[in-house]
This record gives sequence, structure tokens and C-alpha cells, in this order.
Amino acid sequence: MIKNIAAQKLTQTKYGLGTLNTLTTFGTANQFILERSFELLAWYEDLLTINRAQSQVLAISMAAGKKPVQVSEPVYQLIKMAVTASQANFGFNAAIGPLVKLWDIGFDDAHVPSTTEIQRCCKLIDPTQIQLDDRNFSVYLPQPGMKLDLGGIAKGYIADRIKDLWQAYGVSSGIINLGGNVLLLGTAPTHTDGRWVIGVQDPRQPRGINVGEVILPACSAVTSGIYERSLKQNGRSYHHLLDPRTGYPLETDLAGVTIFAEKSVVAEIEAKRLFFAGQPLPNWLQSRPGLLGAVFVYQDGRVIPVGVKLRK
Repeated sequence: MIKNIAAQKLTQTKYGLGTLNTLTTFGTANQFILERSFELLAWYEDLLTINRAQSQVLAISMAAGKKPVQVSEPVYQLIKMAVTASQANFGFNAAIGPLVKLWDIGFDDAHVPSTTEIQRCCKLIDPTQIQLDDRNFSVYLPQPGMKLDLGGIAKGYIADRIKDLWQAYGVSSGIINLGGNVLLLGTAPTHTDGRWVIGVQDPRQPRGINVGEVILPACSAVTSGIYERSLKQNGRSYHHLLDPRTGYPLETDLAGVTIFAEKSVVAEIEAKRLFFAGQPLPNWLQSRPGLLGAVFVYQDGRVIPVGVKLRK
């Protein structure tokens, strides 16, 4: 009997980017590719992290108010993409680092800051102040205390780069799962139509519990929701998605929104756009290339799909 080689898979899970990452390739027995993929992930984490003693992104923040910092081209291009999205002022903000650090939700010293602290901090998170030099790949934060934070976009960017690596090695099908940010490559080897069955996370439930499934060709699925990290203090719960316009966690009826897009970094940005919008946007699918759809899940249990069919 002939084996279905295309359906045979290799899977490996490692910790990185503050989460568990699982990479799965189909149709190859070459463990080397997965090892190189995790090396690439670690390399980008070294460049982009703000949770270690040094990185290229951290060096920019440490030089705030002093001088521009030259970075490598991939770091510069990611920062430029993040700054461009931030300056559109829909909620995503690459300059939000000081506010994130002030609240520190998800870490041991998390607390609800005072109004004075928040007001002072909000003066340091204006993304229009960030100065980019395309000729020298340099970034300047003009005010002391400003900090970059690419946490809302980095995983999607790294997933896209792992996909590039797999295609260079000739991998035709696989799953890149970076802590719940999923990128699918090629055709699904176990389905005759080649499409993938993608579970949509229920943001009100523990990870892995879905509100339903969608069936789509290869794409990325990214969820923004209030379920990932929270702070409980004085009888109130504060989620980690901070609104740069107020300095507080965003007040919303949404529990979360899942975006389906061809590129994972685009799905990251659009997940923030729709989460901050709190509802479907007119002509959203038609206005941007590479988008496949979205699923909104509200705290009262309502589920609204946009551009996709949800199978329960």
C-alpha cells in the first residue's frame, strides 16, 4: 500500500517570544528545517525583545531624547510598518511602551496607576513624534522616557519570515503556531479540497475552546481579545489591551476578534483595528488587499462573522 507522504508530519514545540510555539511541516522528514526555523525565531526575538538587557529595539528606547539609533534593515522595516499603522490613530500604537510598563499587566508588579501617572505617561506615547531615517535605517525618539513596543506586531512578522524560510527549503505545506497566532502554508494534506479547517478561539474561555470553525485556503488567523492577560484589583478586572487615547484598558463590548489574512503581520494590525473599532467596519474587506474575513465575539455571547462562514 502506498503511503500518503504528503500527510506525514513533523512537529516540534519550543518556548520563545514569551509563549509556546509549535511548528508542523507536512511531506518532509527533515528535522533540520524545524531546527533552523526555531533558530530564526530566536534570532528575531534577540533583535526585537524589550524584556531583556539588550536588543536593537531596546537600544532605541534607551537613547530616547539623546540620539538616533541605527538598526538592521529588517528591524527598521518592521518599525516603519508599525509607526505607519500607529500614525493612522485607530488604536494600535508602537510608542505605547511607557504605558504598558506603567500598568505591567501580566507581570508580578502589575497595578492600577494613578490618574496623574497615566496623564504624565500619555505625553510620551505620541507616535507622530517618532523620527525615521530611510537612508540610514535609524530611529529617533525625541523625548526622554519614550519607549518602542512591537509586541502587537512582532509575532506576525516572525511567522511570515518562517514561512519564507520554509518556501526556500521547498516545504509545500505546514502550520506555524506562535502562541495562538497561526499561519498556514500551502494546502491541507488531509482534506481533498486542500482547504484548512480553522478553529475560532472563544475569548471568554481558556485557549483551545472555540466558538466554531471556518474553512479557508492557506492564510493567517490572529485573535485580539481580553482573555490573554488581566489584572484584578479592588473588585475590578482590567485587561491588557490599553487604549492610547485614554491611558486605560479599552472599554468595549467585544471579548475578541479573529482576523483571517494572507500575511500574518497584516492580520496582527487588522486585529487591533477591528478590536478598537468594536464592530465591523464598512467596506473593510474591500478596502485592503489580502484580507479574507473576521469573526467578532462579544462579551454577551453574540458572534458576528464577516466575509466567512462559521461552522459550529
